[in-house]
Amino acid sequence: MSKSKSKGRLITFEGGEGAGKTTLIESITDHLKGRGFDVLVSREPGGTPLGEKIRHLVLHESGEPICDRAELLLFLASRAQHVKQVIYPALKKGKIVLCDRFTESSLAYQGHHYDQELLDVLTQFGTYDLTADLTLYLDLDPKIGLGRLNGGEDNIESRSLDFHKQVRAAFLKLADARGHMHVLDASLDKASVFQAAIKELDHAL
Repeated sequence: MSKSKSKGRLITFEGGEGAGKTTLIESITDHLKGRGFDVLVSREPGGTPLGEKIRHLVLHESGEPICDRAELLLFLASRAQHVKQVIYPALKKGKIVLCDRFTESSLAYQGHHYDQELLDVLTQFGTYDLTADLTLYLDLDPKIGLGRLNGGEDNIESRSLDFHKQVRAAFLKLADARGHMHVLDASLDKASVFQAAIKELDHAL
């Protein structure tokens, strides 16, 4: 199930809490549809009935604590189902898939303290070796991002500021190493972030 077999494009969006991914995805969806593209919007964890159950379990259940390894593997399980059931078929049909979070989120949130070689094997297995054509990372000071949340934080959003700083550092390290991953300054106004995203998107399309 390789990306080279697909006709479409996979565009993924990454960022810390409150960085503005949802708003940007909505704007880009309208932009692409206005240009005549067939667009599918999805999210991770989620995107399938199984994925949504995993999402609820990891983000909203308050019972038994989930250990780091179990959390990583649950997200990878959600992604495997998502790629198999939703993303890959959409790419084969020539759709532009916009996905809120993908591989880099697992590496930054759950995998930043594990061996990179092991993580690469696990993430490639979980995606059937599918990688994004373009990843837009919305970079923002975690203190600002967390301040944008309107209460009701989930199990990851409610973690310490130090945790979110580690996640940001991991994202920036990934962006330095991955040619398909581009950093956008999410502290700018929405219009500026959108224009910067469209510039990168035009190259990918």
